[in-house]
Amino acid sequence: MSHHSASNMRKMVVVIATVEEWSSFKSLLQESCGDKHHHVTVTSLGSNQVCDLTVHGRSVGLHYADLEHDTTEKAISQALDGCFKSCTGGVTSFLLLIQGGFYTKREMRLMESVQAQFGAEVLKFLVILSLEDGNVAEVLHDSLLDLIHICEGRYCRITSSASDKLQFLLEMMDHSETGYPEIMLAEVRRRSTEDAAMMMLREKVREAEEKEQTFRQLHEQQEERRAKEMEELKSKHAEDRRKEAAEKQKYEVKRESLEEAVRSHRTMLQLHTNATHDDETKKLSVILLGLSGSGKSSALNLILERACNKYAVNERSREPPQPTTACERKVVFAAGRQLILVDTPELWDEDGAENLELVKDCLALSRPGPHVFLLVLQVGRFTWGESEMLGHLQKIFGREFTEHTIVLFVRLDASRHGPQGIDDYMAGAHAALQDLVRKCGSRYYELNVTKTQNALSYPQLKDLLSGMNKLVASHGGHSYSVKRFSAQELQERKKVIEERKEGMMEGNYLLREA
Repeated sequence: MSHHSASNMRKMVVVIATVEEWSSFKSLLQESCGDKHHHVTVTSLGSNQVCDLTVHGRSVGLHYADLEHDTTEKAISQALDGCFKSCTGGVTSFLLLIQGGFYTKREMRLMESVQAQFGAEVLKFLVILSLEDGNVAEVLHDSLLDLIHICEGRYCRITSSASDKLQFLLEMMDHSETGYPEIMLAEVRRRSTEDAAMMMLREKVREAEEKEQTFRQLHEQQEERRAKEMEELKSKHAEDRRKEAAEKQKYEVKRESLEEAVRSHRTMLQLHTNATHDDETKKLSVILLGLSGSGKSSALNLILERACNKYAVNERSREPPQPTTACERKVVFAAGRQLILVDTPELWDEDGAENLELVKDCLALSRPGPHVFLLVLQVGRFTWGESEMLGHLQKIFGREFTEHTIVLFVRLDASRHGPQGIDDYMAGAHAALQDLVRKCGSRYYELNVTKTQNALSYPQLKDLLSGMNKLVASHGGHSYSVKRFSAQELQERKKVIEERKEGMMEGNYLLREA
């Protein structure tokens, strides 16, 4: 078809505009009717308006449906579809009306609806007309420039006094010989239907994935909850086993204590039955052991005082004992028997090497014992050295040393630790301290040597003496023998110590006489 024949064909145009812009455009067309070359007729076709325009022999049918600002997308689609169907028997184009070069959001919304209805191909048949009777934009919006570029520059500006521009507008509409065909609309709608179906399918896939994700998360939460419940159950079972073990240990300790008490009682009865008047059987020899500052000397002095029923008139005037540098032997009668107490310094140096001379001295001075070892610890103080002490003593006296040992807790400062009982103190003590006491047969007593609560030591000493007698009785009244030293060697050592002491006392007497 030639360009001339295409120009003579009747043009059918779908007008895209709001009511205000359409009214302005109709007024412009009607004002131009005074020219004999222009002819305008406006009629109604159902719900649409049709404006037949003839300019210099060119005939154009402008089809418009009212598009209000608040029109829904569905109503816009229906209106555009009705306009397009009414354009029969000619080449169909699309005309976008804007006011003063302003491309506002409402025009953008209309164009989005047009492209959704007719596809992006509609822009090949679009002409943009700017009505500029009022305010005019100085600079065109970037979105409008992009649209003009896509429309290959089909942009026309017109005022009511420039009716000659109508000829130019119609020429722009002649750029296509065929116009927008119905087959293209059918293809667009087919694609739209496929896109909608695909979108629906994707939506279903997305929903399925979300459900799967939700199910997976729920499954993971259930697994985590089961794992947590299983862990809590395991912890509860472990705690129950620990409690059972602790109860069993308490039972074993109590059973051992009862067995030891029975053995002690039986032995004491036997000793009472077979007692002789031999003084050696009435002697109880005790060696006090511990680190410097543990309170050995304070405990020894208090035992001597209480055994003799002595009580200092002015406790505050009593000076603390000096550090023990050599083994010392003290003898006192208590509860009808001779009580031998041997105070000792530390029997090993910082490197853990034993002082053999001091070891011999303490064993010699404890003759005919030792019957009992008192391992002295201070309440509220348990050092690393004291945790290692039991190992040193077992190397010195033998592994059976603990079977003849009693732990004596000395309370030096009651104000720091309050009225807490020794059993409560042991219940909250360090695990290493509890292990040390357990290895010593769980035999422990306390002795209060504080100035403010000194009177408490009377019943404490009575309990301590009773505990020592029971321990000796459980071993048949026999003393502990250190196999590395013979009895003769220790007896000779004791004789040398006594002679040395007598010589020192004689020397001191001569010095005083002089």
